[in-house]
Amino acid sequence: MNLGLGIDTGGTYTDAAVMDLSSGGILDSNKALTTYPDLIIGIKDVISGLNPEYLKDINLVSVSTTLATNSTLEGKGYPAGLILVGYSIPRQLFTKHIVSVSGGYDMEGNEIDDLDTEAVINFVLQTQSRVSAFAVSSYFGVRNPEHELKVKEIIQNLTDLPVVCGYELSQDLGAYERAVTALLNAQLIPINASFINSIKAVMQEKSIDARLMMMKCDGSLMRIEDALEKPVESIFSGPAASLVGAAHITRLRTCVTVDVGGTSTDIALISGGIPEISDSGAVVGDWRTMVKAIKMKTSAMGGDSHVWVQRKAFIGPQRVIPLCLTASHYPALLEKLDKVETFQPRTMTGIMQPTSFFVRHIEPAGLKVADFSPAEEELLKIIGEEPVSIFEISEQIGIHPIIFSDSLKALLQKRTINQIGFTPTDALHVLGEYTAWDREAALKGAEILARYLKLDRETFAFIVKHQVAKNIALNLASFFVEGLKKTDLEKVIDQPEYIRFRINVPVVLIGAPVKAYVSELKQIIDAEIRVPEHHEVGNAIWALVGNVIKRVEILIRQLEAGSHEYSVFSEKERMTFRNYKAALEYGHGLARSLVEEHMAAYRLGPDRIHFDLKQANIGPIMDQPVETRLSAIGIGTLLRWE
Repeated sequence: MNLGLGIDTGGTYTDAAVMDLSSGGILDSNKALTTYPDLIIGIKDVISGLNPEYLKDINLVSVSTTLATNSTLEGKGYPAGLILVGYSIPRQLFTKHIVSVSGGYDMEGNEIDDLDTEAVINFVLQTQSRVSAFAVSSYFGVRNPEHELKVKEIIQNLTDLPVVCGYELSQDLGAYERAVTALLNAQLIPINASFINSIKAVMQEKSIDARLMMMKCDGSLMRIEDALEKPVESIFSGPAASLVGAAHITRLRTCVTVDVGGTSTDIALISGGIPEISDSGAVVGDWRTMVKAIKMKTSAMGGDSHVWVQRKAFIGPQRVIPLCLTASHYPALLEKLDKVETFQPRTMTGIMQPTSFFVRHIEPAGLKVADFSPAEEELLKIIGEEPVSIFEISEQIGIHPIIFSDSLKALLQKRTINQIGFTPTDALHVLGEYTAWDREAALKGAEILARYLKLDRETFAFIVKHQVAKNIALNLASFFVEGLKKTDLEKVIDQPEYIRFRINVPVVLIGAPVKAYVSELKQIIDAEIRVPEHHEVGNAIWALVGNVIKRVEILIRQLEAGSHEYSVFSEKERMTFRNYKAALEYGHGLARSLVEEHMAAYRLGPDRIHFDLKQANIGPIMDQPVETRLSAIGIGTLLRWE
């Protein structure tokens, strides 16, 4: 048999599925808890639950994950150093390890200043012990990457840390966005490496000898070697898998998918069998990147979002471990919940909650651990593998939680501890609509928090459930009607008896607990809502059904006003030709060769590749364009259904 194994690792669950690659049929599937940071345990558990007879016939393993997305949304990427060549950024970036050095090029690719190699060396030596990777972005680096490459060489000579250059990730102009993209990529390298190495280790242990691929955020597949170098391209691989897979399973060529995960809810559209791609690059939280991704609406609200109270209930944006899940592994949590104390509402934050517990989160071997302050070190002596409440911590160190809450927050940011708390998943347990784990812990947690709002626990749980459903509806509405304020959309959503938002394409829900939200959603919006078969392990199945896609952008530009010479800019090189015709011929040939070279790495010949080339001219002046842009796309088909 010709079988494929799909694996999806999310914040809570790791899913696996076996597909017959000849027919597209699903033969087996399984679900296990994600065991972060040691992902190997969860991956091994999920594969061990599959029929072992199928494993010997696995020829393709394809994976997707939300780990990179979740880390970015929660601000938990690993520390990275950013070197800006020839420019600086006045806006705040998500790293404190940043330097601007002289150098850079103009838009024609000509050097405007010498590269300050001494400043680069000093920065690298000062920060190498405090970062996990480096990112480099040069002014007009897409026109000439020589300075970026020189900086990369310097870093590689001084350290063993990964280095990523902006030109390697995008050929689009935009210094700020390219710097953001490079920095995000650098921060995610350790996370993706840990995930991929875990997959490889389990494959070796289970004697699975197969090609290993990963879903990209545009719905296509990439080799694992590329995924290690460019993890930012997998940042929405889970939702991308949902989209292409939902269309495959439901046989719908046009639909909108709602993927309710642990950390986020992601909405995307496939039209006529083709995913819609964002023109302006993927947006992750507050950061716009240059990554070509499926057009998507993402909100930091999922099944594991933290439900916390002050004078009202809040959901998210931080992800925590649900009380019900924790109690199923640590039954002593039930007794601890009976002993919680009371906070003054004015002092309550997402950290300072009566239902907040903390456990140690040990980093995988080989990854750098951030430096800790004395206050953080003291907390780490108390927080171990068993859940400890914020009140127990306070009692042991003898100070009020308000004094050490910032240190707890810092440890969460450094991924050294995990927080446990009440979640929408707990709310569904209270209501009896999804009861995978310990319902008693959820009931106790709901009762504690409901007291602050003078509610009973069932009403409190229903409010949480309704808010999640409302959030899904709001995001669906804003996905289709861009530019409207959330408050304006809420006016429509909050008046279902008089007016309802209608969606004219099927809405496909993905995720373990989504059936619980169907009836609530139907009361808020007017739509055909579907929950497909295998929705619980959907991403694992759907990681197998993507194509290989290669996009090539080539710019042909007049060397200077009135000149007959033209420069050709590409991801590979910058070339100059004596006339436009020669430059154009070279550009056409280069576009096709770059696509074919990429596909060859996937063992895809011309018979499995659809190639399309578009040409856009600016001009002409004196019968010759000032500028020509060539946009090529190659789509390689890995699987053919019988």
